[in-house]
Amino acid sequence: MRLRQRLSHRPRSRQAGDALLALPLGLIVAIVLVDVLAPHGLPLGPSLLIVAPALAASFASTLVTGAIAALTVVGMLVIGLQSGHLLGGTMSFGSQFIALLVVSVIVTVFRYLRERHARELALVRMVSEATQRVVLRPLPRRIGPLRVGSVYMAAQQESLIGGDLYAAARTPTGTRLIIGDVMGKGLTAISDAALLLGAFREGAHRQASLPDLASYLDHSVYWNLTDSTEAGAAGESFITAAILDIPDALPQVHMVTCGHPPPVLLHGRNVSTLHATCPAPPLGLGALTGHRYRVDTFALEPGDTLLLHTDGVIEARDAQGVFYPLAERAGSWGHHSPSALVHHLRTDLLAHAGGHLADDAAMVAVQRSRRPVSTEEADRPPARPAREGDQAPDSETISDPGMTR
Repeated sequence: MRLRQRLSHRPRSRQAGDALLALPLGLIVAIVLVDVLAPHGLPLGPSLLIVAPALAASFASTLVTGAIAALTVVGMLVIGLQSGHLLGGTMSFGSQFIALLVVSVIVTVFRYLRERHARELALVRMVSEATQRVVLRPLPRRIGPLRVGSVYMAAQQESLIGGDLYAAARTPTGTRLIIGDVMGKGLTAISDAALLLGAFREGAHRQASLPDLASYLDHSVYWNLTDSTEAGAAGESFITAAILDIPDALPQVHMVTCGHPPPVLLHGRNVSTLHATCPAPPLGLGALTGHRYRVDTFALEPGDTLLLHTDGVIEARDAQGVFYPLAERAGSWGHHSPSALVHHLRTDLLAHAGGHLADDAAMVAVQRSRRPVSTEEADRPPARPAREGDQAPDSETISDPGMTR
């Protein structure tokens, strides 16, 4: 989809570039003609010709900018020959010519450096996209009897992934999900998120119960974060998370909450928040407190939608400092598919926050299918998840790295 968009924009960009190219070329011709035809007391070339390469450098390539600069120098020579200053060896004309030549070279060099920086930025972004695909894999649009939609919004400019995370794993009896938020930002948060996601993908299949899985993740986070932090920093790093188990056979959802914001349940026109009766400490701190994990069970009927989110969503503020009313806004689009729901919420959240979030934000919407799903269909490999930039209504995974673009 992104490739098709780029290809569709190329002819337009090329036509726009050709139209803009007429400006510096016409400027050179106009200045030379006026200077040649005007009285000798009106020397325009030395002072105005430098505008042409400077204008070309703002939109043209290095090669085109260099060509415009060369034409500017040629135009200066034509003016010097016509006026006699070139052959007469006038000192003022010589200094003006040298100044024009030096400035033209500088403009061309700066254009080259700008192009190289743009290529490096494009390469970094491509590596960032690959990192996102490896660390934060897009959720498939169908997981067993569940329809899934997800959206990730990184607060940091030009970043595609941060400290928020989500993942899903199929088990013989159902689907296990995790959504979490790492304390901190930057590369350390990404590393910690990758650590937890790897532990979840391994432990979701090996741990029989949710308390066992939560305990396994807590110990993994604790020991790895302790090893990776400086002396005296143990216990200062943690990850809030909600770990869920949705069985295929029962209209229920089992949840262990580790310091994470409670999910929102959309049941018809009713909207409710699923609060944990005894929430556990964030992952990485449980080993310090010796907390025993408690499972909360809620109904998840066919057609119900469960909306998981991180605190970057509910803590987003508008210009007046009002927090984003997630439950209220989610109820307005509860009848939509999971992908359409998170798409509407993403757009509305950005509008509420003025186009830029102060913290990473992630949402995962899970809806139990209304029709029965056979065992073969539930175990069938999922279809290709939607790519970044896909805006079709049936696209189930939406990734949005940039807030203001």
